[in-house]
Amino acid sequence: MLILSQKGNHFSKKETMNKFFQSISALVLFIILVSCSSKSSTPTMEAVTQAPTQKTIITATSVNVPSQTAEPYIGVSGSIVFGSNRGGDYMDIYLLNLDEAQITRLTNGDSNHFPGPYSPDGKLILFTGFGLTKSYVAVMNTDGSAKVNLTNSEDSDEGFPDWSPDGRQIAFTSRRDGNNEIYVMNADGSTSSRLTNNTVDDFAPSWSPDGNKIAFVSDRDKSSGYYSVYIMNSNGTGVSRLTFEDGIDYTPVWSPDGSQIAFRSSFEGQSDLFLINVDGTGLVNLTNSSSEEWSPTWSPDGKLIAFQTDRDGNWEIYVMNVEGTNLINITNDPADDQMPYWRK
Repeated sequence: MLILSQKGNHFSKKETMNKFFQSISALVLFIILVSCSSKSSTPTMEAVTQAPTQKTIITATSVNVPSQTAEPYIGVSGSIVFGSNRGGDYMDIYLLNLDEAQITRLTNGDSNHFPGPYSPDGKLILFTGFGLTKSYVAVMNTDGSAKVNLTNSEDSDEGFPDWSPDGRQIAFTSRRDGNNEIYVMNADGSTSSRLTNNTVDDFAPSWSPDGNKIAFVSDRDKSSGYYSVYIMNSNGTGVSRLTFEDGIDYTPVWSPDGSQIAFRSSFEGQSDLFLINVDGTGLVNLTNSSSEEWSPTWSPDGKLIAFQTDRDGNWEIYVMNVEGTNLINITNDPADDQMPYWRK
């Protein structure tokens, strides 16, 4: 079953994103499906499958966040790729040039396209595309040209791609073995290997800046659908659990200096953005609001975080200081704008 069906009309905020992110318990995000039976093939690489040792639960502190948009930043620059339904019935990928306040549409078709990160050299963009029945990981130039299906599988859903810091490999999630597992392949789509091997779901890999670690989410130590953030070596060994709070955690992303991880956590249906040190200390709630905040991404200098929020009544892309202050809406469109990725 496909995690996100292709509809003839555009997805509303609740319909799209509740299936897309909020209902990861059904794994409706990108290519992720509900958990199935055990693996159907032998992995090339296997991660540590034993549950890590428990440690003390860390209580998050709160940061006061303004309820209104602040004045625009001075000196916010670069470009952000994001998804939006502003151009038609489906979600497409757009490029926002922050220096010129110019938005360019990169995809336009009869199916959904979900954005992924820039390549380390800034010349390519990963994304998740949808065929008739399956999703796939693809890459394109930053002007939207030369789109290439990298996974090219007719029998499995793939998604959640992330580049290695040297640009030579791509980590992604696949259901080719019956449930969600993390794989790595060469940047041209060749020679894929499985990094995790579990009867539960492992997905949403995020490579550390030094290339030695991969963060991901899994429900291996909780009830099905209740995810925590984990860190493993880039070859799939040495799995350790990072988050121990009661929330359901998603979309971990490393800070540019590799010292912290930003992620989204949902408590009783309410989602905020959190920051945690890679040693598990210093957990902080950055947004702490009554609205929904999802999909954090770091600015290249590590001083800002872009994310999506529904605090204006629809999904918009906001930017805030890394401390959770000085918010500004950078998309400001009646359509739903979501899933930002900042050019590194």
